[in-house]
Amino acid sequence: MTTAALGVGAPLNGSLPFPADNAWNRDISQAPVDPNSANLISTIGLTRGLHPDFGSGLYEGAPIGIPYVVVSGAQAKATIRFLAYGDESDPGPYPVPGNAPIEGQRPDGASFDGDRHVLVIDRDNNRLYELYRAFPQTGGAWDADSGAVFRLDSNTVRPGGQAGWTSADAAGLPIFPGLVRYDEAATGAIRHALRFTVRQSRRAYLPPATHAASSSTDPNRPPMGMRVRLKASYAIPAQFSTESRAILQAMKTYGMLVADNGSDWYISGAPDPRWNNDKLLSELGSVKGSQFEVVKMEGLVTQ
Repeated sequence: MTTAALGVGAPLNGSLPFPADNAWNRDISQAPVDPNSANLISTIGLTRGLHPDFGSGLYEGAPIGIPYVVVSGAQAKATIRFLAYGDESDPGPYPVPGNAPIEGQRPDGASFDGDRHVLVIDRDNNRLYELYRAFPQTGGAWDADSGAVFRLDSNTVRPGGQAGWTSADAAGLPIFPGLVRYDEAATGAIRHALRFTVRQSRRAYLPPATHAASSSTDPNRPPMGMRVRLKASYAIPAQFSTESRAILQAMKTYGMLVADNGSDWYISGAPDPRWNNDKLLSELGSVKGSQFEVVKMEGLVTQ
């Protein structure tokens, strides 16, 4: 990722995490539909519209979405202390700046709760570092519940990880590759799968996910890592904004992966002052769950 800029929300300038044949970047538009697709989609919601969980401005005092920062290979590495899932985390140190943006962080400095994700891309070494429930400490160290390191230049994505491990994400997936980013959407083309959440999941996962986050064994609930695709029959309206059209086309070509428990059909993205919230909400919200289908699931792991 040598062409990426540096800083918070920096553009990647066309650079793509992971090789072209990686699961995140694979064209699945012609893949077969799963036999249980109708039941799985019904569980998520047939009449509920897509919801962009990202945008411009503030919501409840914090930027809308999951922020990230791009650093150089010279970024000093910080000590990371894991408080909850250390046995499933990649050990530090991580090159996390002391002022790295934290999901949910308010500009006024008020305390806040939530997932508190921190995402750091080391541009020069092609590494992605992600933390869940991260808290900066004096002296530059960080406390976090869990963390993961991903290779962005290889299909051996997480050499230190194992099947059954979580990451900074409930599904054991990297978060950053599935984010909707303005710098991509504004070009009219997003060339990777997206990340979304569901309210009810199953105690199972589907590669590239490595972790489940439910006690339910109901086969009609989606497992972590399940991929959905916007149906080919859905015609993307020509009057939609460039950004919304790019997002919806990515859902047709690459699909979306179930990555966490949350609200149904919530699409993850990075905050950016250039997003038009009204257009995102109205245009994406008009696309209902019934317009999606589940790509055939192969390699399902039950826990």
